[in-house]
Amino acid sequence: MKTITQYLIAFILAFYVTNVMGQDTIQAQEKESKLENVETLKEKIRASEKEALKKEVEAINERVGKKEITYEEAATLKEEAAKKRALNIENRIEILVNKRAFYERNNLNYDRDSKKVKFGITFGDEDNFTGISINTTKKPVKYDIRTSNDLVLAFGLNNAITDGQSLGDSPYKIGGSGFFELGWNWKTRIFKDSNFARVKYGFSFQWNKYDLKDNKYFVQNGNVTTIEQFPSDLKQAKFRTTNLVFPLYFEFGPSEKVEKKDRIRFNTWDKFKIGIGGYGGFNLGAKQKLWYKEDGERIKQKIKQNYNVNPFVYGVGAYVGIGDLSLYAKYDLSETFKSNSVKQNNLSLGIRVDLD
Repeated sequence: MKTITQYLIAFILAFYVTNVMGQDTIQAQEKESKLENVETLKEKIRASEKEALKKEVEAINERVGKKEITYEEAATLKEEAAKKRALNIENRIEILVNKRAFYERNNLNYDRDSKKVKFGITFGDEDNFTGISINTTKKPVKYDIRTSNDLVLAFGLNNAITDGQSLGDSPYKIGGSGFFELGWNWKTRIFKDSNFARVKYGFSFQWNKYDLKDNKYFVQNGNVTTIEQFPSDLKQAKFRTTNLVFPLYFEFGPSEKVEKKDRIRFNTWDKFKIGIGGYGGFNLGAKQKLWYKEDGERIKQKIKQNYNVNPFVYGVGAYVGIGDLSLYAKYDLSETFKSNSVKQNNLSLGIRVDLD
């Protein structure tokens, strides 16, 4: 029994020593890995700042090539950029080392890998915090931006000019007919040193809606679409076309020139503007909705047909306003229906919003 006990004690001691030695080896490996990770992050910091400096120098050389600054001014800017990047490297490495020491000293989980964004939540005393850690390199500011983009939103009244008739004789209600436009535009300054003239281009979805009056509705018979009297009491008849168009406008108006050491900008906020141009595109579909009563029952009918709508859409437009808001008008030079007895051209008037 004594011998068995001795063997058991010896086995436990051997297992304990082996376990301790294994833990020491693992801890040493982890420590070595952490040191390697720190050095890797330091190299990444140096590389990112050097790359940023390279881009800044390229931007300065580009300004020299355009004769915006002299060689002497360029040399000064390059020297300032190099000093800034050197200080960035020094500060970022110091922050990295101090933050890692803080986490390790307080037994907190700290894992800065190659990911751009890290998110962590901690609970406890005031020394602990909740926050987001971001490891990114800020791109150099572009000196001049000649092209910008914006969201375009327009809405208002819609009607049609019918062949041989005035707008007052239109078969559509003025109040119930409307249009809606949603698109994305780019705006490019035409001249190098002046923002008085700009060109706007992009794409838009246009929805043109007609509200027919006098108990009438659209009827398609083969290649002919006509406006006819509905056989019963028609409460409402609405017809809608959907178009995808590519607008091109020339915009004119004053702007405020803002010059800084590293950039130049032209602001059109709260400035008068006028735009003249046109658009061309394709029809995506047509739909008619009818509301009526039949045998005392209310019926809502949706009819999807091509209604011989012209597959190609083109027209002219103009807007005038201040800042983001403008009065907007557009007129389809293309007829709504092709080879049809109903010869009409769509006309819209409303509000346009350019969300720069």
